[in-house]
Amino acid sequence: MASRTLQVVIYAEADGYVAQCLDVDVASEGATEEEARANIQEALELYFDEPGAQLDLPEVGRAHVEQVTLKSA
Repeated sequence: MASRTLQVVIYAEADGYVAQCLDVDVASEGATEEEARANIQEALELYFDEPGAQLDLPEVGRAHVEQVTLKSA
């Protein structure tokens, strides 16, 4: 199983949350932080064309940069 470590920042905007990967030009958004996290995971899976890849993105209360590992078969 291959792994990638990626940095993702999730931050609040007036009408929801933005999730942006700092390592590749991929971003997403959602009405809630959880939705933004799920959407960036899906967007990164599509970007790397690895269906079923899993990201472990912890919950955040304020914007910060974090590393995530993308695992695929």
